[in-house]
Amino acid sequence: MQYSEHKVLQAFDLYSVLARDGNAGNEYVTLYKSDDAIRGLVDRFALHVDCVVVFTGEQMYLIPKTKLSVFHVNNDYIKKTYLRANATNADIYLLYFGTIVLFGAFYDSYQTIEPTRSFITLEEWAALVSERIGILKEHDEETLRKSEQEFSYNWMQIIEKWDDMDDIRETAKKQSGNTISRLSFMDTIKRFLVHQQLADEIGHNEVALTEKAKTIVQRYFMELEYNKGILEFLYQWEDEADAVNK
Repeated sequence: MQYSEHKVLQAFDLYSVLARDGNAGNEYVTLYKSDDAIRGLVDRFALHVDCVVVFTGEQMYLIPKTKLSVFHVNNDYIKKTYLRANATNADIYLLYFGTIVLFGAFYDSYQTIEPTRSFITLEEWAALVSERIGILKEHDEETLRKSEQEFSYNWMQIIEKWDDMDDIRETAKKQSGNTISRLSFMDTIKRFLVHQQLADEIGHNEVALTEKAKTIVQRYFMELEYNKGILEFLYQWEDEADAVNK
């Protein structure tokens, strides 16, 4: 298909806003939805950088589809921007783990289209992380090592990092002279998600999912192709789904 210069420039202008800000407002949403040529061009631009365009009401977002995307938030950036100066890969693993647990807390199965709750407190979120880590501990080390290769998550480091943050236990390890509390780390994850427009602070230590997060969860996070069975491993949703379908 051949495109006029005007259409190409309009599409590139829209894509440039998405690339710069990560989102675009209602004016661009209307343009994208109403013009097949512009929509096709923007989608091609996004695909070229391993991204997809998603919508939430009157907003549209450019979302990295793979780690190969130049818009993917890499580990070094997260360490420098959100974590402590001496952060390790274990901190990154735990941040991702906490994010998965947060999303899972709002949805109770693959059959859930809309969230089953409106918000969660930081304390409850931390308790759910402890609960999921407790389930990880029920697996023997060999099983965890095998699943680490399958899911590309270092479960052992996640467990150790979380246990080291237990400032109640006398055996809790110290880092830089200070024990890192679990709630403090949960607050770090919260700040990361708020900055990425995936969570909102709606009250004192209360967190809600944004429309952007809900759209990503519905469109990608629930798909086995993208979550690669991690939710089944952590939440045993597969068994629940089978029970519902029988």
